[in-house]
This record gives sequence, structure tokens and C-alpha cells, in this order.
Amino acid sequence: MADILSIAEICNRYDSEWILVEDPEVDENLEVVRGKVVWHSKDRDEVYQKMLELRPKQSATLFTGRMPKDTAIAL
Repeated sequence: MADILSIAEICNRYDSEWILVEDPEVDENLEVVRGKVVWHSKDRDEVYQKMLELRPKQSATLFTGRMPKDTAIAL
């Protein structure tokens, strides 16, 4: 999982999964456009646990599926 992938490639390869991206490249709106996928899982907590284990200097966590209507997102 060391290849640098575009956000489209990440979404196609890891449909409806939580993704940990190391050294993400972002656009002017701070949206991830590409990066190195270091972990992925259907289980969000597993990805967060891996982030604590790996402790990347710069990272982003993404979800490639659709959030349910009643989901609240805190930043």
C-alpha cells in the first residue's frame, strides 16, 4: 500500500471504506486530492487505532462511501 493514489483511485479501489492517507496532498479548499494509503478498513475504529499505532506526521482520514442521513460530523 505504498503507491501514491489520486482521490478517484482511492474511492474506486476502496469503496465504502475508511482510509488512512499519509502525506496527503490537498487543494486550495484543503480537500485531499492524492496521497499514500497506509491503512483501510470497513471499521472506522480500526483505522483510528492504526493511526495511533503508526503516528504519521501528516495524515488524513477519509470515508469513501455515503454517510447515512442522520450522521453528524464534528471537525
